[in-house]
Amino acid sequence: MTPIMTKADNLSLDELRVLLAPAVARAAVFDGWGEEAVRAAAMEKDVSEDVALYAFNEGAMAMISAWIASIDLAMVEALPAAELAKLPIRERISRLVRFRLSALDGAEESLRRAQAIMARPRNLAASARLGWQSADAMWRLAGDRAVDFNHYTKRATLAGIYAATLAVFANDESEGKAETLAFLDRRIEGVMRFEKIKGQLLRRDAMHFSPVRLLGRLRYPASL
Repeated sequence: MTPIMTKADNLSLDELRVLLAPAVARAAVFDGWGEEAVRAAAMEKDVSEDVALYAFNEGAMAMISAWIASIDLAMVEALPAAELAKLPIRERISRLVRFRLSALDGAEESLRRAQAIMARPRNLAASARLGWQSADAMWRLAGDRAVDFNHYTKRATLAGIYAATLAVFANDESEGKAETLAFLDRRIEGVMRFEKIKGQLLRRDAMHFSPVRLLGRLRYPASL
């Protein structure tokens, strides 16, 4: 008898993890980030249980990483850069973060459990990388092409804002997550104000200092 092929049979291991991850997260509400959640996800997605367990044999952080990767991919599909480019930068960032929050709606318990796992000392470095990757994905969709120091400061700042917003979101019981959204808006407003001030200072410095003018003076000193 010819075995029945499923969608999962043609996926790479990383793609399989991303396929399973949202179902693992849904099961983690009840079962935590462990093998029982993986088994439930395998059943939901019609994937061999043994294959699913192998895909996540590195444990809870592998499951959480795949969950975050699945949200990254969904964000790219739902909010293409070409559409975001029509909006002010503040609105682009707000929409990207809000989309990610909507993807987590109903999974607050899974998020709280994931945050506890990510906060363990041995997982801090990996957690920081995941936060950086998500911030980088958001800035790239927002159209940022900075390659100087701003590249790093923007991502570090957004990663901090996103992490803080998730902490509020996980325990927010207000109608429509109003407290979380207000918190997010305040943080984005603060960053935009900082970027404006920073830009003004940099322009002011540029008015007072010109490397070309300095080199010219060194080569052709003014007469005394």
